Amino acid sequence: MKSMTGFGRERLEKDNRTYNIEIKSVNHRYNDITVKMPKTISYLEEKVKKEISSKISRGKVDIYISFDNNSTEGKNIKINKEMASIYIKELKKIANENDIKENINVTEIFKFPDVLSIENIEDEELIWSELYTCLDNAIKNFIEMRKQEGNKIKEDLEKRIDNISEKVYEISTYSTRLVEEYVVKLETRIKELLNTQVVDKDRLAQEIVIYADKSSVEEEITRLKSHIIQFKELINMDTPVGKKIDFLIQEMNRETNTIGSKSGNLLITNLVIGIKTELEDIREQVQNIE
Repeated sequence: MKSMTGFGRERLEKDNRTYNIEIKSVNHRYNDITVKMPKTISYLEEKVKKEISSKISRGKVDIYISFDNNSTEGKNIKINKEMASIYIKELKKIANENDIKENINVTEIFKFPDVLSIENIEDEELIWSELYTCLDNAIKNFIEMRKQEGNKIKEDLEKRIDNISEKVYEISTYSTRLVEEYVVKLETRIKELLNTQVVDKDRLAQEIVIYADKSSVEEEITRLKSHIIQFKELINMDTPVGKKIDFLIQEMNRETNTIGSKSGNLLITNLVIGIKTELEDIREQVQNIE
């Protein structure tokens, strides 16, 4: 199990080329990836996104990449001689018109716009190979942090689902006695109202059947127990399970509500409230997992 929040960082230096990568993520319903990187290597953005999406299925992920290339490899100095000649001609003209001694330095000419430029002819395969190495390590660090956070969430979920399981067992125990208690109460009540010790057994049996049918929560308890088993299986899977658990919690909540509406027993009602509280806490936690 992995959390959707995480952070990973990596730095790579090679032949005067420096790469820095940071990966951050927060909760999100889908897989939303944003890459911020220098324009000089922006042609690699799709490759970066593809690598991230192949390893991360949910979360809002932001990747920050910086790249400093101080290597002489692939760099070419280009001098615009025509532009330099125009600058020289105009400077001489100004000097003659204003009776200024000509003192034109070549190095000064290179400082004028568009005279000197440096072309970067980068080896795209080489840059991607180095960037990939840095990115791969950053992703590993990032995923490791998500796993650590995920393990903490998993421990909390296990405790809460165990609490729910105990409460479901208690409800099951109480519900089996409901009909018996109802029979005793109904028979006693009839005797009090009619002031007689003789009770119509057929009518009593009919009332008991009606009550048992209305108050029975065995089906709901059976489904809840099944959902609990599924829940425990899901939180031990290595694949992303956040959406599946979220759906399962909705189903568990529905069964719990039905139990609460069917039962008029105070003990069961309190247990239902306890289950719903745990389910709400689990639902909030599930929003954090991938």
